Amino acid sequence: MASNSANLWVLLGLGLAGIWLMTKKLKKSIIRQDFGAFIEKLLLLPPPQPPPPKAPHPLTALTFAVSDLFEIEGYVSGFGHPEWAKTHEAASRTSLVVSALVDGGATCVGKTVIDELAYSIHGENKHYGTPTNPVVPARVPGGSCSGAAVAVAANLVDFSLVDLHIVQVIVLCRALLCGSSNEMEPGSKLFCVDTVGGVRVPAGFCGVVGFRPSYGAISKIGVLPVSASLDTVGWFAKDPNILRRVGHVLLQPAFGGQRSPRKIIMADDCFQSLKIPVDRVSQVVVNSTEKHFGRQVLKHEILDVYLNSKVPSLKEFHNKKTNGEVKTSSIRLLANVMQLLHRYEFRSNHEEWINTEKPILDPDFLAQMNEIMKTSDAEIELCKSIREEMRLAINSLLKDDGILVLPTTAYLPPKLGGKEILSEEYQSSSFSLLSIASLSGCCQVTVPLGYYDKCPVSVSLIARHGNDRFLLDTLQIMYASLQEQAETYVKYKSRNTDMQGNSAEMAKEKHGYLDLSFDDFNATLNRFPYPSQKWSVCQTVHEILGLTLR
Repeated sequence: MASNSANLWVLLGLGLAGIWLMTKKLKKSIIRQDFGAFIEKLLLLPPPQPPPPKAPHPLTALTFAVSDLFEIEGYVSGFGHPEWAKTHEAASRTSLVVSALVDGGATCVGKTVIDELAYSIHGENKHYGTPTNPVVPARVPGGSCSGAAVAVAANLVDFSLVDLHIVQVIVLCRALLCGSSNEMEPGSKLFCVDTVGGVRVPAGFCGVVGFRPSYGAISKIGVLPVSASLDTVGWFAKDPNILRRVGHVLLQPAFGGQRSPRKIIMADDCFQSLKIPVDRVSQVVVNSTEKHFGRQVLKHEILDVYLNSKVPSLKEFHNKKTNGEVKTSSIRLLANVMQLLHRYEFRSNHEEWINTEKPILDPDFLAQMNEIMKTSDAEIELCKSIREEMRLAINSLLKDDGILVLPTTAYLPPKLGGKEILSEEYQSSSFSLLSIASLSGCCQVTVPLGYYDKCPVSVSLIARHGNDRFLLDTLQIMYASLQEQAETYVKYKSRNTDMQGNSAEMAKEKHGYLDLSFDDFNATLNRFPYPSQKWSVCQTVHEILGLTLR
């Protein structure tokens, strides 16, 4: 009898262990499908379609999510920090931009994770977990709108392929968790705020299209402020057609209708900051431009020289920072200006909450908030003057029909937990490129260009302030060609690399040597006693490897 009882307990224990393991497995499956992108699921349905012959709503059948900055009636905006959520009431209204999208026929399905207080560009959040970058999981997704970019890149409409009985349980669990069995459709889009790169960086790191509209082009009513003079409401999509459809709902009609660019300006000095081969990005744009608009449209500009002449207050800012002793490029100075304004305005908006609630915050963030207190009012006013001069300068450069081309970021996505993102060089290089649109208030679109070293690569196109529809139209024209040229470039380089490798192997097999260095080559030549033999070796190297030896 005792033996039977013991066996029963063993079987019960094994059964409970099996249930625990299955629950853990299912939980991981759900998390993997979600990629940690969502902080809350919800459902805002559009109004009924108008009766014929009226046209259907322009965003019909599209779904979208918003970053945890947008107010939705009855929900608390968490601002990337649990203490913020605990100390604030549910919203009594829905932000104007969310309402406009729902009225336009789109369905809102949830809120996505952002960096702590939407402050950094890395995409990491220690409170809610860092969303997993779907295209390169060991790298950061970029921020501040990490969850939004991840949700688009992950294409959450597709379920993972698993055993049938597990699928049924997962679907049930997702329905219970989300309050709905609806998933994001292929035309899904995500909304966020771009201050110093919150849309552009995660778009580049996750390999999706990201759009930062002109400053003031879209209402910020019902959106938590980060930095009032830099904040813009932007969005992600995988398909440029979706990006454009949303723009047609939210943006004012373009003056003069659709048109093609008359000049596409390559910011040559900005491309030199890339940490990958420059041609991998610049040549793709050049080839695509020539294909669509002709070589005469291409122009080149050293942006540092141009801004030095067109933004006179930068010289005063430089002298105050360095006493004129150290020469710094104008673009690097713009990074400092943008960061000062960002920190100053953020502190002005949220200092009272930080001092009252005393939340646990990132030490680097706290150090920056303390440091900004030392900045004088005169210095902040100088930064504002630079911002106004920047808008005039970029508008003058581009006019109504110009596009400025530059890298989105200098670096590939850094590794999770790596020290690279904390280095001064990384910060300065990144913010220098991001400062052009942020300070000028111009519109910018980030365009994916495939991969380099298994990481996403992108380029950015900028149009003058207010030329948002023109920029989206240009993207629409060039997008397919840019992808085609990126693929062609990668195949060409791969083929050349293989040919060079094969040639070197052929030389090694035929002559018993390989040209590793000049000294090695000389040592190899000395193995041949007669000058005629040495000359024969040199001729063979020239023929096979294409080298000229003297």
